[in-house]
Amino acid sequence: MTVKVIIFDFDGTVADTLDAIVSITNRLAIEFGYKPITPEEIAQVRKLSSREIIKESGIPIFKIPFLIKRVKENLRSDIQQLNPVSGIKEALIHLHSEDKILGILTSNSEANVKDFLKQHDMQELFSFVFSANTLFGKHKVLRKIMIHNNWESHEVIYVGDETRDIVSSKKINMKVIAVSWGFNSEEALAEQNPDFLIAHPRELLEIIGSLKEPALFSNDCSS
Repeated sequence: MTVKVIIFDFDGTVADTLDAIVSITNRLAIEFGYKPITPEEIAQVRKLSSREIIKESGIPIFKIPFLIKRVKENLRSDIQQLNPVSGIKEALIHLHSEDKILGILTSNSEANVKDFLKQHDMQELFSFVFSANTLFGKHKVLRKIMIHNNWESHEVIYVGDETRDIVSSKKINMKVIAVSWGFNSEEALAEQNPDFLIAHPRELLEIIGSLKEPALFSNDCSS
């Protein structure tokens, strides 16, 4: 069936925030008791799942919500200097012109996201922005969004750049497009078997276009 709703992650998927988040988390390393990431280590870290990163860092799980809160606060001052992922705005404009309902579900703050969208004249492209203070519970928020709007899972697709985005979508039987231009590497994403795996925003248009035909709505992973 035709997909009518596309929900995007924000950091790393719509906004090019990887360098900023790495810089912020390194500044907070001493306070939260983990080792800063060196430039040489970034490629290796991108190959790890979210749970593996937490395990490797040694940060106590109870500190994670406080760390996320501090990262969001620090991003507040950087948000005006950040840019959209190359090519994503054009893809979003095209999808919006086809009357797709576009939304954002993120662990970043709603204020940060809306300021960013306004800065880049993208606020009119999205029908909603949801901020969820959860690291591994996105599936619960996605389910609430669907119930509130009377959407069926086959009408909605999620787009994200982390392994946890894939895991969350699969928990509620929602199709997921994994993007390799964000935080996790193509290798790490592929290990989670997303429905689709893409390397450039223009591929979003090809996938969404193909899903207009029921026969092409399959479990194959596209790259």
